[in-house]
Amino acid sequence: MSSGRGVRRRQNKRVRRTAIAAGLAAATVLGFQAAANGAVFGEEGPTPNPPSVYSATGEETGPVKSEVQKLALTDKGHGEAVLSQRDTQRFGLLGVSWTDPEAKIKGKIQARSRDAETGAWTEWMDLEPYPALLDGKRAGARGSTEPIWVGASDGAEVRVTDGAASGILPAGLRLDLVDPGAPAKAAAGDLNAETAAFKADVPPTPTGPESTAPRPTIVSRAEWGADESLNNEGPIYLPGGKIKAAFVHHTTDADYDCAQSAALVRAIHVYHVKTNGWRDLGYNFLVDKCGTIFEGRQGGVDQPVLGAHTYGWNSESTSVSIMGNYTDKAAPQAALISASKVIAYKLGQYGVDPAGKATLTAGATQNNFFGDKFTVGQTYTFDAVSGHRNGFNTECPGTMLYPQLPQIRAYATGSVANLKVDSLTGGATPVGSGYETPGPVTVNWSTSTAPNSLISKFEVLVDGQVATTSWGHIRSSAVNVSGYGDHSVAVRGTHTSGKVTTSAPVTVTVPGPKTYKPLTPTRLMDTRSGLGVPKAKVGPAGEVTLQVAGQGGVPATGAGAVVLNVTATGPTATSFVSVYPNGTARTSASNLNFTAGKTIPNLVVVPVVDGKVKFYNHAGSVDLIADVTGYYAKDTSGSTHVNLGPLRLMDTRAGTGVAKAKVGADSTVDLQVAGVSGVPADKVTAVVLNVTATNPTAGSFVSVFPHGTARTSASNLNFTAGQTIPNLVVVPVVDGKVSFYNKSGSVDLLADITGYFTSENTGASHINLGPKRLMDTRSGLGVRKGAIGADSFVTLDVAGVQGVPATGVTAVVLNVTATNPTAGSFVSVYPDGTTRTSASNLNFTSGLTIPNLVVVPVVNGKVNFYNRSGSVDLLADITGYFTK
Repeated sequence: MSSGRGVRRRQNKRVRRTAIAAGLAAATVLGFQAAANGAVFGEEGPTPNPPSVYSATGEETGPVKSEVQKLALTDKGHGEAVLSQRDTQRFGLLGVSWTDPEAKIKGKIQARSRDAETGAWTEWMDLEPYPALLDGKRAGARGSTEPIWVGASDGAEVRVTDGAASGILPAGLRLDLVDPGAPAKAAAGDLNAETAAFKADVPPTPTGPESTAPRPTIVSRAEWGADESLNNEGPIYLPGGKIKAAFVHHTTDADYDCAQSAALVRAIHVYHVKTNGWRDLGYNFLVDKCGTIFEGRQGGVDQPVLGAHTYGWNSESTSVSIMGNYTDKAAPQAALISASKVIAYKLGQYGVDPAGKATLTAGATQNNFFGDKFTVGQTYTFDAVSGHRNGFNTECPGTMLYPQLPQIRAYATGSVANLKVDSLTGGATPVGSGYETPGPVTVNWSTSTAPNSLISKFEVLVDGQVATTSWGHIRSSAVNVSGYGDHSVAVRGTHTSGKVTTSAPVTVTVPGPKTYKPLTPTRLMDTRSGLGVPKAKVGPAGEVTLQVAGQGGVPATGAGAVVLNVTATGPTATSFVSVYPNGTARTSASNLNFTAGKTIPNLVVVPVVDGKVKFYNHAGSVDLIADVTGYYAKDTSGSTHVNLGPLRLMDTRAGTGVAKAKVGADSTVDLQVAGVSGVPADKVTAVVLNVTATNPTAGSFVSVFPHGTARTSASNLNFTAGQTIPNLVVVPVVDGKVSFYNKSGSVDLLADITGYFTSENTGASHINLGPKRLMDTRSGLGVRKGAIGADSFVTLDVAGVQGVPATGVTAVVLNVTATNPTAGSFVSVYPDGTTRTSASNLNFTSGLTIPNLVVVPVVNGKVNFYNRSGSVDLLADITGYFTK
């Protein structure tokens, strides 16, 4: 809040301020100090009001010259003295002082001020005297009250009444008014003469010992504008050169805005030096309510500077004072956390556990707040982090702050508790107790430590090496896991205390490239007959698990993925089926989308984790059929993939590749593939064809199989009369040809080649990935939101997305679904940056939902999706990619 608001808040209440005592041991300098800190520096806390005359702007540089007005009080006799209400120069802090530092006033010292902005007077405020000789016996030292911050004021009034029987007040009573000044603004890169002189006058200090805790951000004396011309005596360091304990204090009562904190620090600095006659500020560090830490007494943040803060104990300790009076209110969390940070840092320089004990030698004979007696020269045990009242007879650090000391100790000694890796996403697939990924992943973690400001940093470790470093509020980070085989991923957290915690590691496997081995199509599953799984439809949210390793030519071990032609038939409701590896978490991707009563086939490439795959049905009930057509081996014994096309090789409607005529019932047509349209004449083990059945006169199925071999019961396309159905087929090549068999009625068949597999090992190998959804025009995922119109296309980024490498990818394997078409049409998926051919990937009629697997080359990291007629929504799920 502004200074004006601060004064007005005191208009209707009596303000009681408690003395904050401090002192000096017999042969040591000691004292009291107070300060405040600003939102301009702070990380959290109350939102500041518009800046007042003493608010920092962040554009200042150099020392700030402060002024002290000294107004003598009139002694009226009989133990009374006054300063009549009067106008003054502007000031922000006030206190009453007198000549003899050891003289005491036993009555009341009260003052009030006038707000410079509103002209309103505060109520009378009680000023508590400091104990005598807080900074030792010094020439020119004065007795005084604690100072009070009142914000920008231009009027004052004082009354003093001594309750002693003599009725005699100390000589030299006066009101000291401190104007902390406003730093001058400097042009960027400029250094004014005063600043230059200041910098030249301050010799560099040697580097202090390393700490077990990180050094927090601390506003230096230069940054808060200390006038170092006031400190011409230089610092004094602890006689033993070692800090054994830290004392926590509070400072003068102050109603302040955090943007005024630097001004308040300057004001108290000036008051302690010019009014009290001390060497310097008493405290080593000061923390404002927003959590900003200020350097206090001069001598070096990392040095064992002798302060004037806790009478009798200064020679072996350091101090942190939280700005404000915490007699009636607790200190904010931001202040407690920052106090713990600087305490952990200072004690960590000397191997002191903030939660432990410290043995200190008394520098004075005295009592503390609790009545414990101390004798000079004797040793006593303290908490390593203690309150001022533990060592001296004072209420400091306040009735409400003192019970918060255990929190400060806990913060200063804590660790990043219960740190664990929650999950890996962004390219990682859960496999058993670990994950599988082809490369980049996002690591997600959690911890029970709060708030975030107690955590200095997180590091993600890959195989024990730091891969990324994040701030303490971050809970996820993308890292690259490279190199085939198993890797260890863990998260390491560093607490502000310096303690380091490392999570349990997670195993991440990067699968090696897989080569393809075609198989004679073989039926592995049919829920209608109970083949491979129980005989029953798969119900809503139901699953069946199919053993694939060791079945239908798939080896018992060594298969990284299987290629299945899956058919959904007899569905009772619109639904989708997802096929995914057993032992992994199912994603939102789907392989078959269908409507009630429709028979839909689709080719599926599914990773093999434990030898089994799962089939999930979303709604209604459906029969499922699965035919294996090949598998990807985890070694180089298989074939590699070569992109080609898409090019149309066959169309029975036009006579392309075969005779111009529908394929009749129980009939076969043979298509030459080797040596045609870029396919080599030899060493081709399989071709990848997108086959479409259209204009069927009856419900039927089509099987695509190697010419010269016996056709099995497996099918590639299942359809009803009048239905247009596409499906991707990977069919072995035995003698350079493939055969197409139709069971019933007659049907036109189209075949577009998209690639082939060769035994020369000159092509690309397959990497499993997903299935993961890359595109959905219904929601705007991957592309703009909205159906694709007639004669229009959308472009999808695939390289560098969802685990696909940014370079080195020759083709991606996508499961593409067309839904909500408004007209009969087709969709072509082709490499961006190339000319679209006449080939199609999905052919459909109005209102039909059709899926199809697509292997599409990658030219510039993108692929295009073209729609011929009407409008249609498209979904694309990636299942893998090919790489050299």
